[in-house]
Amino acid sequence: MNPLTKVKLVSELSEREAATAVTAKASWHSAYKASAWVFLGGLPYGLTEGDILCVFSQYGEIVNINLVRDRKTGESKGFCFVCYEDQRSTILAVDNFNGIQIKGRTIRVDHVSHYRPPRPAEARDAATRELWEKGCRPQTPSSSSSEGAEDEARSEQHEQEKRKRNKTKEKTAVLKRRRHRQSRHRPCQPEARLKWRRTPQAPVNKPSVFAFHLYKRKKTHDMNLAHVSEYGSTGKT
Repeated sequence: MNPLTKVKLVSELSEREAATAVTAKASWHSAYKASAWVFLGGLPYGLTEGDILCVFSQYGEIVNINLVRDRKTGESKGFCFVCYEDQRSTILAVDNFNGIQIKGRTIRVDHVSHYRPPRPAEARDAATRELWEKGCRPQTPSSSSSEGAEDEARSEQHEQEKRKRNKTKEKTAVLKRRRHRQSRHRPCQPEARLKWRRTPQAPVNKPSVFAFHLYKRKKTHDMNLAHVSEYGSTGKT
């Protein structure tokens, strides 16, 4: 199919969705939601990676770019692959950049469902190889390195605390087992056993009924004898 025909078809789809207010799930862009790569075709041969970044970074940050060049001459072949940081930027790029004119050439912008990264051996120089491997995302080594060092220090501290807790748990478990074995093999001590036994109470000597009657009769008899000795045999004054 002619590239200009593809440009017209993509533009018609975008205009139709904009006119009918189609939801995001029903949009034709949802078929490419798993890929953040975009194909750029019909580029002028004099454009470099920097020029492409300046133009197509208006709707999102570009993290990787692959401008296809000829292996022998190193000149651009007129098409490129661009990866955005946010996948939603690809929808904006396709809807707004498709069909634009750059140096008199109509640019085709379309989604890429399955992007095949180039092999490092295909790169002509070390700069291109580094660009393919690391991308073109702006890097802040100071903040990232400091955050990485802090994360490593926290992880090491966490591991040390975990080892200390495990050692204390092992020590307590060993001490408990040792005490349990000593208590099982300890000889029987009668004094210790008697200490925990309830001491029996001494029996209370309660007088029987017969002894109580004897005591009562004896007391009355003694009272009578005392009365007779004091007042005579009659007991009258």
